[in-house]
Amino acid sequence: MKFGIFYELQLPRPWEPGGELRLYQNALDQVELADRLGYDYAWEVEHHFLEEYSHSPAPEVFLGAASQRTKRIRLCHGIMQLTTTHPARCAERIAALDLVSNGRVEFGTGESASITELEPFGVDFAEKRAIWEEAIRAIIPMFGDGGVEHHGKYFDMPLRNVVPKPIQKPHPPLWVACSALDTIEMAGRRGLGALAFQFLSADAAHAWVHAYYNAFTKRQEKLCDYVTNPNLAITSYFMCAETDEEARRRADGIPFFQFALRFYGQNANRERPPPGTVNLWDEYEKWKLANPDALQRALSGGLIGSPETLRRKLRRFETSHIDSVILLNQAGKNTHEHICESLDLFAREVMPEFHAHIPEQTEWKAKVLAGEIELEEIDTQPFRDRYGPNSVQLRPAQAAE
Repeated sequence: MKFGIFYELQLPRPWEPGGELRLYQNALDQVELADRLGYDYAWEVEHHFLEEYSHSPAPEVFLGAASQRTKRIRLCHGIMQLTTTHPARCAERIAALDLVSNGRVEFGTGESASITELEPFGVDFAEKRAIWEEAIRAIIPMFGDGGVEHHGKYFDMPLRNVVPKPIQKPHPPLWVACSALDTIEMAGRRGLGALAFQFLSADAAHAWVHAYYNAFTKRQEKLCDYVTNPNLAITSYFMCAETDEEARRRADGIPFFQFALRFYGQNANRERPPPGTVNLWDEYEKWKLANPDALQRALSGGLIGSPETLRRKLRRFETSHIDSVILLNQAGKNTHEHICESLDLFAREVMPEFHAHIPEQTEWKAKVLAGEIELEEIDTQPFRDRYGPNSVQLRPAQAAE
């Protein structure tokens, strides 16, 4: 099993002078540390206008800076929004990042999940999947030699040679965000790596691994001519400390992450409050006082605990044949010091055991892809809650405020 670190670049209120500067510089320090410690991936999101939840609208800038402070760790768009950027600009940015990082880019793609992000760019929420599909078809040929043109419903471009070209041939590995769980099956069907940005139990992971690889091997329908990427990564809340109690004490930002995710993602009509009218951190503090039992349940989930607790939990995920786990550590007001200590302790006490088993996972996957191992078709209907059973719950009114 491989491990990545994940950044929304959260910045709860109150916002102080220099707060965003410290946020970015601390995150870059953490990526540099993760590189030295042997982590495999650094994932960076693209979001727009989501106050407090994510201050990361330009992942190519952050990852470009990280490329100059690291040597080995893979630098990953998790994701680039193909719905809000012209395909040629996407191809140019990926190729440029591949060059400055000496071929370490993972090209994660997605659609965006709310009208808060899409409307300012003139994008119809109902058409975002179709736009993403056309963007993939437009971008992939741009990585090749010579000129390309594209004439579609959403993008129209005359014959041009999109330069520069990426080091990785024919293109960096392709992924797609799976914010909705059924998108995991779609990712397998499209032959793309699945970035499961939700928080699965081991039983749910087992079911979705089967759904993904069965779609990949039995029902594959690529969008165009690209190299497939059979990989399933799941996100997990994360804080590692010497004891379970200390880890939970240091992880107060994790329930805030859940609270903010629910706040922006739960409302059925996807309306959002006007800028500056809601202080999410204050609302979270009120929720904590009113829901102490729910707070403790939220802190008991994910990978929050001592090295021994995390080893025990990860062994269950390993039996599900998850390819990699993306560790969400930078959340709420979790401190830079605690994040760095967590990364260091996990790398020393936990990660080596699971890195040692990567050859076994590689062998299992090769047999699945070759048809030597037949995976059971498992009903995924019981495993479709993207937030997880221990996650923060909001009243409908809270999610719509």
